[in-house]
Amino acid sequence: MANNPRNNANKKLKHHRNHDSDDVEGNPEVWATLDKNFKQVQSVLDRNRALIQQVNQNHQSKIPDNMVKNVALIQELNGNISKVVSLYSDMSSNFSSTFQQQHSNGHNRDD
Repeated sequence: MANNPRNNANKKLKHHRNHDSDDVEGNPEVWATLDKNFKQVQSVLDRNRALIQQVNQNHQSKIPDNMVKNVALIQELNGNISKVVSLYSDMSSNFSSTFQQQHSNGHNRDD
């Protein structure tokens, strides 16, 4: 039972999982980049909140000129949503690349 292949595989998997976690947790550059990117996303989302409030106010006013302004505001909202999707996609890609790069540089050891 001490040489159970299943137990050995579980120990190796757990060991790799701990190494993976240490690689990411121990890299301040990765966290700084993620923090910067999340702040960019939050900035766009904050802008979207303000745009939505303005669109709602314009709509409730029922003033024709305000309704016309909503077209541009909604177009900006649409562009911002695309920007958020792109930022999250880039973050995911960069995080994944960094993670894989660390493993290809010898961080994925079978100790």
